[in-house]
Amino acid sequence: MQQKIRLVLSARQWTRIEKFCVGKPEDPGGTGADNRMFIEAVLWIARTGSPWRDLPAVFGKWNSVFVRFNRWSASGVWQRIFAVERGSRLRVSDHRLHHRAGPPACDGGKRGSQNQAIGRSRGGLTSKIHLAVRGLGLPVRCLLTAGQRHDITQAKALIDGLPAEWVLGDTAFDADHFRADIKAINAEAVIPSSPSRSLKLPLDEDIYKERHLVECCFNKLKHFRRVATRYDKTARNFLAIIIVAAVVLWLR
Repeated sequence: MQQKIRLVLSARQWTRIEKFCVGKPEDPGGTGADNRMFIEAVLWIARTGSPWRDLPAVFGKWNSVFVRFNRWSASGVWQRIFAVERGSRLRVSDHRLHHRAGPPACDGGKRGSQNQAIGRSRGGLTSKIHLAVRGLGLPVRCLLTAGQRHDITQAKALIDGLPAEWVLGDTAFDADHFRADIKAINAEAVIPSSPSRSLKLPLDEDIYKERHLVECCFNKLKHFRRVATRYDKTARNFLAIIIVAAVVLWLR
């Protein structure tokens, strides 16, 4: 008896991203064979947080699916799909989600963990997601660093090249150089003054109320269990899982 699996993508959603996937259904070899079921396999892994070895047989051989996922991650296919889906104005920018790295991620191996966005913070070995979202709370840029890295270190990279009317962030983003970066893109900084400032800067409190949208976005991303807890060894593949989850939010 064939195992029944709940799929994520509707026919309409698949049509939106099909043309941006590598290969065509009629192509020979792994790059073109049933792209939709491959995407669904990755989404199953992202949703459930299960090990790749537990991938249901209906999706094919787990190792073949993982190798293909890893290849797409290395070649930037996931990022290209995300770039097409997120074409809107940036209105809200924020940061911060800590992840306790799971055993596979913490295993240093021969090359160690120094380049895999894993660092020691008060929560132990963690990674940190830095996120920018647009006005409706949809992600437009995701960055990944070790857990001990301060939010301001990724602030400029979060908004670089993105159009914006306002850039919202909490007091962790209150730095003169970041305010100058915001002004350079013809946007208005809506950031509360740090307690260390002797002279408090004006704040549009009505617009700042929209900052909750980034927290709502984090909550939606954490519905994907492999985002909520990091199990991937490499930062590249963990970021790819986050991007896959972000694409699904755009498709809804």
